[in-house]
Amino acid sequence: MPTGAALIREGDRAPHIFNISSGSIRVYKLLPDGRRQIIGFLFAGDFLGLAVGDTYVFSAEAMEPASLCRFRKSAFRALIRDNPSLERALLNRTSNELAAAQNQMLLLGRKTAIERVANFLLDLPGHDPLRPTQTDHVRLVMTRGEIADYLGLTIETVSRVLTRLKNKDVIRLLSRTELRIVRRETLRAFADGELNCLDGT
Repeated sequence: MPTGAALIREGDRAPHIFNISSGSIRVYKLLPDGRRQIIGFLFAGDFLGLAVGDTYVFSAEAMEPASLCRFRKSAFRALIRDNPSLERALLNRTSNELAAAQNQMLLLGRKTAIERVANFLLDLPGHDPLRPTQTDHVRLVMTRGEIADYLGLTIETVSRVLTRLKNKDVIRLLSRTELRIVRRETLRAFADGELNCLDGT
């Protein structure tokens, strides 16, 4: 599917489960006032639509050209019943997703803008393990606006934080879609709230 194509829409009937073979997907909900809240970024190996229910409770679109495998829920459940190892793997993945959702709630509810951006940059490479990069390189498939919608910030705030991290030589912006972490310990200190302003060293 091409960049920007809709895979599912919130409220649509949910007869299928998807597994991402390549590319990346943004998952989001529209708020009553029309704003978009991105609730996750999915990459190769991730599943979409595992939740029980007759309709999808979110929308999903391709951030770049993507390919997916589609399974009917009934056939997928039968496959799981016949493959205990797959069931265990999915249970483990679901547990990880729950932990990630809890971390995201903390991120949005308690952390400052710099803490949110720093956590995002440190965690992102681990979500796309099938497409590894060099150590301390971060691929930014998503736009600044999508990062803002995910972190509960404005585009201006995300851009300002990235620029100030660059000026402090914590990161190096290689292009619009790639950066390098230059001072990982400093970035981790920002993420953990140990440095509470960008004038810190």
